[in-house]
Order: sequence, then C-alpha cells, then structure tokens
Amino acid sequence: QVRLVESGGGLVQAGGSLRLSCAASGRSFSVSGMGWFRQTSGKERETVAAINWNGRDTFYADSVKGRFTISRDNAKNTLYLQMNSLKPEDTAVYYCATAGTSSLQIGAANYGGWGQGTQVTVSS
Repeated sequence: QVRLVESGGGLVQAGGSLRLSCAASGRSFSVSGMGWFRQTSGKERETVAAINWNGRDTFYADSVKGRFTISRDNAKNTLYLQMNSLKPEDTAVYYCATAGTSSLQIGAANYGGWGQGTQVTVSS
C-alpha cells in the first residue's frame, strides 16, 4: 500500500509559480498511475493532472493546460506538479493519489491512498 505526503504549497501572487511534491512510500508507486487533484470548500474534488506509470502519458484539465506540468521520478518515489502563471482561481487544497492501474485515470473516484493535502493560495 502506498502512503502519500504532499508538500510545496503556500501563498503566492498571481502570475507566480509553485512546485508541489508528493512523496510516496511503498513499492507500488513506480508501477502506478498517479494524479493531482484540488478541492475548495463546498466543491467536488477535481482532477488537475494525471500521469501513467512511466510518465509518457499525461492528462491535464482544460483550466490548467499550458500552465501546469505533471511529472514523476520513480527512482525517488516522487510525483511533482509544476504550477506556473498561477491565478487566484487556482486557490485550493491540492492532493495527490494513486490509481489502481498502471495507466492514468480521470476522476477522483478512480483513485485512492489520498495524502493530507497542501494548501495553495494565489493572491490577486
């Protein structure tokens, strides 16, 4: 079973950048699809980006295409989300999670092993 810990969130001005990390423990990380999600109060958790086991297949929500980049380092058991050109509407708690397959999945219902989340706040 994979245990996930997110880090890298914080307060940034609009137009700025942040890099989120998700450190995974457990041997299944390197063979699992992974995803980044975000959630604000009163809203459903939405898929921000997803990646397959070897990093060759990725998915991005329309709202973050061209600004965010998901990547992984299987040797370090770490998932990343590089966030550039941040907007106030990107403000949310960001979570990483693992899919039950080696391929990427879309939709929070297809993921498990949720971390505790990291807060990202973008000021205008």
